[in-house]
Amino acid sequence: MIACLTLTAQAKVIKRIKSPEALLCLDVHLGELKANEVIMTDTATTVKFTMEYRKGELFSIQPWACLVDEDGNRYPVRSSEGLKLGEWITSPESENTDFTLHFAPMPKHVKMFDFIEGDGSNMFKLLGIHDSKMKLHVPTMKELTDAYPYTLPVDWLKTDTITVKGRIEGYDEKAFGFNSMKLYNYDVMQEKDVVMVMDIKADGTFEKKFCYGSPIFTAFHAPQSYNGFDEIPFFARPGETIDITVRKNNGGGYECVYNNGSSKEVSRLLKSYKNYEGVRYASSFRGKFAEFTPYVERKLNSVLYYLNKNIIQNNYTPLETQLALAIVQTNLAGAVMDYAMMHRYDLQYQEKRDGEYYTSITDSAEYATLSDAKSYSLLKLVDFNNPLLLSTGSTYYFLINRLCFCSYVMSKMDSEIYNDARKRLETSYAALRELLGSGEENTLTAQICAFDSYKRNFKSWQGNENFIKSSSVEIKTNYVLTNRLSVAHPLYLSSITHPYIHAKVEQFYADKMAAKDLTWTLPKDNAAADVIRSIAARYPGRYLYIDFWGMGCGPCRGEIQQYKDKRAEIAKRDDVKLIFIAGESTEEGSEGYRKYVKEWLDGEEAVCVTDKMFNNMMELFRFSAIPHKEIITPDGRVVSDDISVSMYDFDRSFEAMKEKVEK
Repeated sequence: MIACLTLTAQAKVIKRIKSPEALLCLDVHLGELKANEVIMTDTATTVKFTMEYRKGELFSIQPWACLVDEDGNRYPVRSSEGLKLGEWITSPESENTDFTLHFAPMPKHVKMFDFIEGDGSNMFKLLGIHDSKMKLHVPTMKELTDAYPYTLPVDWLKTDTITVKGRIEGYDEKAFGFNSMKLYNYDVMQEKDVVMVMDIKADGTFEKKFCYGSPIFTAFHAPQSYNGFDEIPFFARPGETIDITVRKNNGGGYECVYNNGSSKEVSRLLKSYKNYEGVRYASSFRGKFAEFTPYVERKLNSVLYYLNKNIIQNNYTPLETQLALAIVQTNLAGAVMDYAMMHRYDLQYQEKRDGEYYTSITDSAEYATLSDAKSYSLLKLVDFNNPLLLSTGSTYYFLINRLCFCSYVMSKMDSEIYNDARKRLETSYAALRELLGSGEENTLTAQICAFDSYKRNFKSWQGNENFIKSSSVEIKTNYVLTNRLSVAHPLYLSSITHPYIHAKVEQFYADKMAAKDLTWTLPKDNAAADVIRSIAARYPGRYLYIDFWGMGCGPCRGEIQQYKDKRAEIAKRDDVKLIFIAGESTEEGSEGYRKYVKEWLDGEEAVCVTDKMFNNMMELFRFSAIPHKEIITPDGRVVSDDISVSMYDFDRSFEAMKEKVEK
């Protein structure tokens, strides 16, 4: 290190930036990375950094980090001071870690450059490092939208199978660190979101088929990586087969080469799309709503500057530009709604008195801003009628959830409105029109919110309808009379006027009404199903009540601890066995897992599987979050999730389930 410092001292300084700024800090989820000074010499480019990271948390800077100039040229890291490349650093009490990285020399003419820790999906990035005196021209969202018009094909929204296949050149499981990749299928057109696992064969080939209800811009992710490569992004329209070759690039990293289809058409965007998600990080802001809005506007300007630069330098097509703008808009709206949700929690104080939890508001004036449409003014920058928003996958999926349950919408509901299908639908639409700034129009997004509500409430409406039909007494409860399927279905169907979404409501209704089977059979030649069958074989003649959980899931552990005594009662039954399945890096489980099981599940059936097998089970049972429950009948069938058994009233709900399944 002394030799390195001496060499730097002797080198000729050709440029020094004493007050650098950066446009975007990405993937630093627990803090922020800052550049303090840039020294460019004829032998090296030196950047002095500060990592502001949450106290006690670990972070590292990988040895494949580099700088990237405006032309895409890379300058690899050569040495470091203040930390060792590739080794974990514990953030100190001050939460600030200063360190210096020395890179290969950049030319003097470079005015703006990026620091990237690697090409992987979760690598630290500090983009657009430049002199703070440099003036930047930033176009507005509308200017970019108008400058690059694109007309969507008539059949843009449809449902069909998408196939992703290809090969990783030079693949070796030990060198790469994984043999499968995972994708969360967050489709707002489907009833349930799904985890999908794509296996990587020994020769590096892969193939996965899945159904989707719109074009989708997403990625398969690896659980871990030993060489910096951990994702395969793609863009596909339903009905397409996308062929991808993963190979080393000139910089020594790995890149995806798209050989056909929509992914090839937007290949430039696929290499840079992460940059346009930067505004989403604004959701971590913890100030007041009035301070949040200008903070987000600064983030948005940085993203739009980067987008405009890439449009020009990389010759984006109109489709690439409009897709990028859709990514920006859904992340902008998502940031606003995520912040509002977290800000609500921040303004609440909970305390336990006499065994009961009481909630008080710490700042009533600020809390009132959550129910003021003006606070959400940034949403008016988003075109909520744009079908391209649906292509942003999980970002749009969670945006729909946030809109449905946001404080502003829920503040319009009282129990009378909420328990009346007509009033709830009308109130929700009115609140969304005000929130989204759409005047008298129910936008495409508002109608998808209505479809989401329709799917969530269908089972309850159907239950109320069946109760009325089977009851021998006159029903006078408004909750039942006004909150049933024969009332709700025509209301929602008539309000959803977009042809594609309207057809989805009709199809959903037809499928549910035609459904007869209360169980389904585990598939053959399926590793996850084989594990379930092997567990069932140990308990012949008994139902299995399976609880999928994990050490990193607070609600999972909360349930396990809350119902320990209840499970002791259930264990006396001879017709059911409780099974707990968790995923860990190995089947033996971590020390923390084994300790927890010994304390809270001692003597119970706790099964530990590998993370990959747990993902396979998530795919098999079509769930993407834990805790999650499944019931297996004594003859090996899976009980439909339309029939639920709760731990709270286990005996009653379990007997009701048995009666339905066995009759």
